[in-house]
Amino acid sequence: MDFRQLKYFVGVVEAGSFTKAAAMLNVAQSALSLHVRQLEEEFGAQLLVRDRSGVSVTTSGAKLLERARTILNEIRITKAEMRTAAASGEVTIGIPSGAARVLSGPLLEAVRNDLPLVTLKMVEGMTGPLEEWMASGRFNLAILYRTADAIAGLPVLAKEDFCLVAPPNLPPAPDVVALSELHAFPLAVPMRSNNVRRSVADVVAQHGCRLDVRFEVDSLSTIIDMVCEGKAYSILTPSAIHKEVQQGLVHMVRIVDPVITRSVVLAVNPKDENAPAVSAVRKLIPAIIRNLIDNGQWLARVPEADAVLS
Repeated sequence: MDFRQLKYFVGVVEAGSFTKAAAMLNVAQSALSLHVRQLEEEFGAQLLVRDRSGVSVTTSGAKLLERARTILNEIRITKAEMRTAAASGEVTIGIPSGAARVLSGPLLEAVRNDLPLVTLKMVEGMTGPLEEWMASGRFNLAILYRTADAIAGLPVLAKEDFCLVAPPNLPPAPDVVALSELHAFPLAVPMRSNNVRRSVADVVAQHGCRLDVRFEVDSLSTIIDMVCEGKAYSILTPSAIHKEVQQGLVHMVRIVDPVITRSVVLAVNPKDENAPAVSAVRKLIPAIIRNLIDNGQWLARVPEADAVLS
C-alpha cells in the first residue's frame, strides 16, 4: 500500500464512479481500477461495490475511507508545515492589469493562508512595462502574455480568446463578429508596444484586415471607462472586463473567423528559481488559476498538456 493508492480510493468514493474520478484525478480509469484492486487484495476484503449507477463502499471500505482521509489530511498538513517552515521572505510578482482583475485577490488570500511567512509584493501594469521590468530583473515572478509562437518553454497557465468590447446600448447586437468586420468599430486600444495590441495587430495583418484605431491609451481602466461611456469600442480578453459584463456595463462579442488566442504564462527570474519562497508562491499560481476557470470567474481554458507545474 502507498499513499497514492489511498488518494485514488478516496477520489473514487467521493466522485461516485471510476469514470468521474479518472477525470478529476487526471488518471486513466484502468489505473484507478488496478490500484483499488491491489488494495482489496492486500486487505483481503472487498472495498467497493460496482453497479450501473457507480460505486458504493462496503463496511470494510467505509472503515478504510475514514482512516484514509485522516492519513491524507495529516500528509497535507505535514507538507504545508514543512513548506511554510522553508518558505519565508519577500516575493515580488508582476501581473498585467487584465489578469490582475481576477487573480490578485485569490493569490493574495492563498499566500496569506498557506505561506504566512512570505511577504508578497504585487506590481500591476500594462504588459509592455511588465515585460521590460521582468527582463531587467525587477520581479521574482511575472504573469505574462504570449502568442503560440512565442511561449519559449514557459508553462502555460491558461488560454484566452480576444473579444470585441462594446457599449451596452450600441451595436453590435450579435454575440459574434468576424475579424474582417472589426474595421467598422472605432477603437480605444493600448499603445503599440503593448502585448495585447501586438497580438491582435499581427492576426489582423495576416488576414489582410484593418482596424479603426481612434485612441491609444496605456490604461486598462481608462479604456474600459471609455467603452462604458459609449465613447469607443475596444478589443480585450474576458478577464479584463468580467465584472463590467456581469454588471451589464459593457457587451462582450466573440471575434471569429479566425479566433484570436493568447496564452497566459508564468515566468520566473532564473536567479530565483531555487529560492524557497519564490518556489512556494510559484506552485500556488496554477492551482488558483485552474480553480478560477473551473468556477467561471476567469473565462479561459486550461491546456491539459501545460496545466501541471511541478
